[in-house]
Amino acid sequence: MNTLSRRKRQVIALLLDAIVLPAALWSAFVLRLGELNPDVGHFWPAFVVCVLIAIPAFVRLGLYRQVIRYMGVHAMRTVIQGTAIAALAVAITPYMFHLDGFPRSVPIIFWMLALCYVAGSRFAVRAYINRRSGRAARSGVLIFGAGKTGVELARLMVQQGEYQPVAFLDDDVRWQRSTIDGIYVYGRDDLPRLLRESTVNQVFVALSDAQARRNVVEFLAQFSVRVRLVPDIAGLVSGQQSLAKLQDVSIEDLLGRDEVEGLPHLLEQQVVDANVLVTGAGGSIGSELCRQILRLRPKTLVLLEQSEFGIYEIQRELEAKAEEEGLPAPLIAVLGTVLDTALLQRTMRRYRIHTVYHAAAYKHVSLVENNVIQGLKNNTFGTLYAAQAAMDCGVKHFILISTDKAVRTSSVMGASKRLAEMVLQALQEESHDTCFSMVRFGNVLGSSGSVVPLFNEQIECGGPVTVTHPEVTRYFMSIPEAAQLVLQASALARGGDVFLLDMGQPIKIVDLARRMIHLQGLTVKDEDHPSGDIEIVFTGLKPGEKLHEELLLGGDVTGTEHRKIMRARESSIPWTELRGALYTLEEACATFDYDAVMRFIQGLVDGGDLEAQLGELFQVAEVVHLPVNKSSD
Repeated sequence: MNTLSRRKRQVIALLLDAIVLPAALWSAFVLRLGELNPDVGHFWPAFVVCVLIAIPAFVRLGLYRQVIRYMGVHAMRTVIQGTAIAALAVAITPYMFHLDGFPRSVPIIFWMLALCYVAGSRFAVRAYINRRSGRAARSGVLIFGAGKTGVELARLMVQQGEYQPVAFLDDDVRWQRSTIDGIYVYGRDDLPRLLRESTVNQVFVALSDAQARRNVVEFLAQFSVRVRLVPDIAGLVSGQQSLAKLQDVSIEDLLGRDEVEGLPHLLEQQVVDANVLVTGAGGSIGSELCRQILRLRPKTLVLLEQSEFGIYEIQRELEAKAEEEGLPAPLIAVLGTVLDTALLQRTMRRYRIHTVYHAAAYKHVSLVENNVIQGLKNNTFGTLYAAQAAMDCGVKHFILISTDKAVRTSSVMGASKRLAEMVLQALQEESHDTCFSMVRFGNVLGSSGSVVPLFNEQIECGGPVTVTHPEVTRYFMSIPEAAQLVLQASALARGGDVFLLDMGQPIKIVDLARRMIHLQGLTVKDEDHPSGDIEIVFTGLKPGEKLHEELLLGGDVTGTEHRKIMRARESSIPWTELRGALYTLEEACATFDYDAVMRFIQGLVDGGDLEAQLGELFQVAEVVHLPVNKSSD
């Protein structure tokens, strides 16, 4: 049947109806007259009329456009209407052809039988197709959620034949121990037994409530079953989405972070009707800042990025979004680096920038560890040049995107970002018009440097999954959440502020790896399970990498009006003292004096207090015989 063209299948359905309709009328006579072989030859016009009227009616109503495999309520409505028209025609026929003795109850009986014959023949074909598809299904599936979404999902599985629903799971005791569409409903405690006794390797979560879905995902993470979410049952029913393309559990579902609605007055304060510049606009955080800023309707949004591909992609995406949603903000793409002071000043002056979100940075710890001078130039001096340009051009707000790696850092990347923070804290004392602030947070999910894409890639390739250390932990936050909190923190700035974002509890990376393996339906291969699917290999900490990250240098932290944004009070170094040390470092970078640069930042990497670190900086300046000027710019 599946090999026939659509037109041939329609012709077969029409011929089948031409047979079952007269059969239904003959059966009506049998029931009415009580004879197995009634003499109805002289009533032949009624048999012809029921076909000649019903078939065109079915065509007109669209019955033959229905795909039998997916027949549902709409098709049944069409059958009822078509057979009713045929029954009415049969009722009129005796009067038109003067058929004496024609029983008046036959049209009513015929209607009911025709309904059963026409619809029944189609449902029988559908059951046959589904049974054959069910035998070829790739795997059995458990559906968590026996509500409307779960039931619709099970019906789609039966129709499409890609998966075979084995059982429902539901926490609602009202559904448990019952049967829905022939599928038994179990409680979650029955899952271990179901996995042992069947070949099921997937669980589809058909729950609409976000908290309930998160709770179920957390429960399922301990089992080696692939977990997939059903977010849009309407899309599946309409055919816009395929069961094969349902989304796997995301890292956000694994970590279980609560979404917090943004405070509109904080989100809009530095953006609405303002000229906004985002540096590093093609990066993970920079691009998300641009997306959210665009929706807030700035007067002008300026994108600064040194990667041609990166700025091209984000500009194209934002222009499409602006056109689709009718957003009026003009977009300006500036290709260049934050090390170009002339470009920075020209851009800020030309577009009269009000707010700068400085997201441009090299962020990969191991990469910066092997490219020390470039990391310092981009992260530290890029921030210095951008901040000085903002002061010169009268920018009102300058917000630095910082990192938890700047706290008691053990890496060059962290040291470069800590120096960038110190620059802004020092410049704030010299600035009368520009408000400097910085927002410090940990890892963001889905960025190019995150372990999550790496783990997914390693799992897809069959392993092993590489983790640096059994005890290593990290904070995680989604990119949209981080960007939204950065926008709100900028509205709370008073000058020189260090804002900390609530990252929740740190996550043990090896536990994250295990859960990701389990949720793909695989098992961890270790000493206790030598026949497992994916092995976890510990590679050792990379240079500059720490076991645990921190967000706070000291213990002085206060809350703000946003419950996920905190303000830290940290000691700083006056600009009159810091600028000489920066000049020394800049000279060492310019001459590629790698040893001097490394000695210069050693105090920061060692994690001592700021005064001691500053002393180290000036001692190094004297050792390398570079000029130090504490009192001049």
